[in-house]
Amino acid sequence: MAGFEVVFQGQVQPGLDPAQVRARIGQLFQVDERQVEMLFSGRRIVIKSGLDEQAAQRYRQAIERAGAQCELVPLQEEPPAAAPAPAPARGVAPRDEFMAAFVDVQAPDFPLAEPGADMQDSYTDHPPLNIDLSAFTLAPPGTDLDQRPDLPPPPAPDTSHLRLQD
Repeated sequence: MAGFEVVFQGQVQPGLDPAQVRARIGQLFQVDERQVEMLFSGRRIVIKSGLDEQAAQRYRQAIERAGAQCELVPLQEEPPAAAPAPAPARGVAPRDEFMAAFVDVQAPDFPLAEPGADMQDSYTDHPPLNIDLSAFTLAPPGTDLDQRPDLPPPPAPDTSHLRLQD
């Protein structure tokens, strides 16, 4: 039985506010802002795979009601193929058994930024907090901060009102 996968690429339906669509998609999938940004990065993301047509259509309707676009891709059943022998990446042999376990890892090839490029995504100006710090003082330079000063012992408690009975 062939199944379907729901594929999302961060596309917003025409005429809708992208910020509102992002918020609705975040609520729909119950994800935080970082994960919403990942969903709307433009990359092809498989939301769910191996669904029957009816379940896949329900996912599509929910995503389209939120204001985004997705597509349903039919899965093609392939006979299991024999696994090829692992080849060392870039012709370099792994140095030990631990590194040999990572020979088949398919990782994205991220580009390097130019020297001096700003790597922070965006700057946000936060209003200053209204906190009263007047009760705090700074210790003079050279003070040992982890030692408590020697305090006089507390006064002995007053026991004059106590009596012993037979």
